[in-house]
Amino acid sequence: MNLSEKDLNNLTNLEKGYEGELLFDKWVEALSGDWLILNDLLLESNNTEFQIDSLWISPETIYQFEVKNYDGDFYIEGDKWFSQSGKEIKNPINQLERSESLLRRLLQDFGVKTPIKSFVCFVNPEFHLYQAPSNLPIIFPTQFSRFMKKLSMSPPTIQKGYVKLAEKLVAAHIKESQYKRVYEYRFEDLRKGVTCTRCNSFLINLKVDVFICKNCGEAERVKPAILRNVEEFTLLFPKRNITTSAIHEWCNGLKTKRTIRRILLENYTLIGNRKNSYFIKNPK
Repeated sequence: MNLSEKDLNNLTNLEKGYEGELLFDKWVEALSGDWLILNDLLLESNNTEFQIDSLWISPETIYQFEVKNYDGDFYIEGDKWFSQSGKEIKNPINQLERSESLLRRLLQDFGVKTPIKSFVCFVNPEFHLYQAPSNLPIIFPTQFSRFMKKLSMSPPTIQKGYVKLAEKLVAAHIKESQYKRVYEYRFEDLRKGVTCTRCNSFLINLKVDVFICKNCGEAERVKPAILRNVEEFTLLFPKRNITTSAIHEWCNGLKTKRTIRRILLENYTLIGNRKNSYFIKNPK
């Protein structure tokens, strides 16, 4: 469907944030030692939700990282942050301080008094920040390797108590925020069809048992393509039954109902009689 400019910008920011976290995780693979690392925690303290991108636990120090994938030029005036165009953005240091305060209170509830060190980590090499005071808790892309080497020089020895702390934090993780925004969409309003796995184009040709993208030439066999679209359908419409007709329509009729039913029978469990039958995912 066509998104509004506001929603499209929000989607772009979410995708960039996710890409930044993946890059950060890749960097962390080089970290030596028995660190306990927890990612994407959504916690609550003092009736307030807060999110942590990455938390590294050791007996000596708990490190909290706020990962940012900003690109382009930014500058600071006082405690305010601006893009090069002059548009004010949220101050990530304030966000970091807020989550650190709430995390410290939560740890106190767990009986843990380990010091916390928090950093905003900028992962995009195309990012530059002008007029940044040297005392800000910031790690720039060119500094992260040195930061990792410094931590690796004195790797922690994990104790049982800190394994239990990690388990408590995982147990306290909130699966879905009460402030989660749900975008409104209807099955009838969405464009139907199989998309390319490489470029997401709807320009798909069917040749015997293979879908071929007219845009980039990517090829995908029919069966995995149909199953991928069933997963899409289930994600977008969790309350709708998986039926042969629904998947046939969702794929824009690119394969016959007979083929789709055969694929569903091979990979899903059929429930009910033929007229009102539907499929459910096979238990693992």
